Amino acid sequence: MMTIKTFVCNPYQQNTYVVHKEGEKSCFIVDAGMYSSEEEDALTDYIRQQQLTVEALLITHAHPDHICGLERLLTLFPDAAVHMFSQHTHKGNNRECEKGQDGVIRGLSCTTVQVLYTPGHKEDCVCYYLPEEGILFSGDTLFYGSIGRTDLSGGNYDTLIASLHELMKLPADTTVYPGHGEPTTIAHEKKYNPYIF
Repeated sequence: MMTIKTFVCNPYQQNTYVVHKEGEKSCFIVDAGMYSSEEEDALTDYIRQQQLTVEALLITHAHPDHICGLERLLTLFPDAAVHMFSQHTHKGNNRECEKGQDGVIRGLSCTTVQVLYTPGHKEDCVCYYLPEEGILFSGDTLFYGSIGRTDLSGGNYDTLIASLHELMKLPADTTVYPGHGEPTTIAHEKKYNPYIF
């Protein structure tokens, strides 16, 4: 069973997640929204208390509220692989970066993570799906009863709706952990989300 610890960060109330399997010490982090030293301390204290090893940093998209703590995490956890849409090279280390397309993240010991390319909120948006656990980290593509805004640079409403329809093909009991707000399920969103039609 997966343990998902949520840290609500920065003025935009962004959800940063630490994910690990109960009884195991490897983990990964979804997004990096820590803006203040207090937010950073809360996350790193949890990782230390749980005696976790950070294997990977999974970034759903490159808006500032989702990556403002990334450089600090890279300093704290230099062996963690970074997975995000765009190619990004860090000189002098072995960090691995995924190009934005559907696929499977290799090298995680705790579970299988599928990368689902879901543009619309921004052109580089991806979601991370854990098929064995029935968990989706949806970034700003899908929220409880809503969707990410499309009026910012790189946003496109029709593209986002197409991405949503792809997500609705996931099993109905999939639990969705969004980039902002409360968790939901695919079944709930199919029934109540006004943007799903």
